Amino acid sequence: MSGVADIASAVCLVLGSLLALIAAIGVLRFPDLLTRMHSATKPQVLGLLLVLLGIGLRLRDPAATGLLFLVALSQLITSPIATHMVGRASFRAGQVRRDLLVVDELTEALDQDR
Repeated sequence: MSGVADIASAVCLVLGSLLALIAAIGVLRFPDLLTRMHSATKPQVLGLLLVLLGIGLRLRDPAATGLLFLVALSQLITSPIATHMVGRASFRAGQVRRDLLVVDELTEALDQDR
């Protein structure tokens, strides 16, 4: 059974590392702020979760697995909130290319607040 867990751990670690690499390349290659934030958040979080799963499968220690679970939980809670706040602040500061937006609901909401 430990051989299967080691193979699953290696697969998770490699896939998680590849997703982190893809996220980094996306941050460098995408043209505007919102697509860069999307690239920095979604594949990066999934990559981190796969790496944490791989480490948990490799260590097989309940204390370490609990700590890895807390790291994953805090990442899942804070990453979307932080990205949302950065996106709103960037939009209000005029750093978003509005010509690339398909739907712009925030302008209407900001106009209603004024």
